Amino acid sequence: MRRHVIETVMGAVVLVVAGLFVYFAYVSAEIGAPTGYPVVASFYKIGGLGVGSDVRISGIKVGKVVENNLDPETFDAVVTMTIVNDIKLPDDTVAVVGSDGLLGGKYVRLDPGSSKTMIEPGGRIAQTRAFKSLEDQVGDIIFLATSASKKDQ
Repeated sequence: MRRHVIETVMGAVVLVVAGLFVYFAYVSAEIGAPTGYPVVASFYKIGGLGVGSDVRISGIKVGKVVENNLDPETFDAVVTMTIVNDIKLPDDTVAVVGSDGLLGGKYVRLDPGSSKTMIEPGGRIAQTRAFKSLEDQVGDIIFLATSASKKDQ
């Protein structure tokens, strides 16, 4: 009988530890509902930007991507972001899809402008720049190198 009590206590300890791990994972993953106001931006291409990706200003996280859709008329990627309530974006803000290095994840970088008019909750960022992948950049370099050598001839 004593053996069953020890096994029961050890099982309970294992379940408590597993519960603590699940709680820690939930808290650190920031799975809860995003707080803030929604803002929408349309991009020509987003290069793998996913739901849950960061939205940053000057490298500091100020929100996250909550939805990606395709505009059926223009075929642009429509990205819905949630921005923390403390940050008010001028209406001449520029949104750019950036990358955390070669193998890093994608994020939205916001470059606020100097306008006194602010984007309303649910508003749209009018100025965007598409994601420029490594392949695009290498292609541009090759194109510049070959066009420069043709001019020399």
